Amino acid sequence: MKIIIYTDGGARGNPGPAAIGIVISDEKGNVLKKYPQYLGRNFTNNEAEYQAVIFALKKVKLLFGKKKSGTSIVEIRSDSELLVKQMQGLYKILDSKIQALFLTVWNLKIDFKEVKFGLIPREKNKEADRLVNEALDAESSKKTLF
Repeated sequence: MKIIIYTDGGARGNPGPAAIGIVISDEKGNVLKKYPQYLGRNFTNNEAEYQAVIFALKKVKLLFGKKKSGTSIVEIRSDSELLVKQMQGLYKILDSKIQALFLTVWNLKIDFKEVKFGLIPREKNKEADRLVNEALDAESSKKTLF
């Protein structure tokens, strides 16, 4: 089985409030699940991009179970050149926070037959981007007393 995941992460302020957007599809392009998720107030764009991949891999394992995940090929499509090139071993990881996130992703990959990373143009990642903004807008619209 092949699973295609579109991921995006963004922070307003960099660092600032951040969110992720995930679109999980089958190999024919049928959307199986979508997730907008608010992360918190003090993340960079790059941290959010990694958090998106971590969230996505965990969700896929929960959705399909350990046995089916172990025989699945997962293709992660992202418009983050830094994330994709680091996961492909082409860029060094200098930031200690990103190093920790990289290791988390690396360890999650073990649960699948194969995990590939592909760099896509932003135009092909519009739905994941929309989900990021949806989560950020929903959080910023909440009224607080203090």
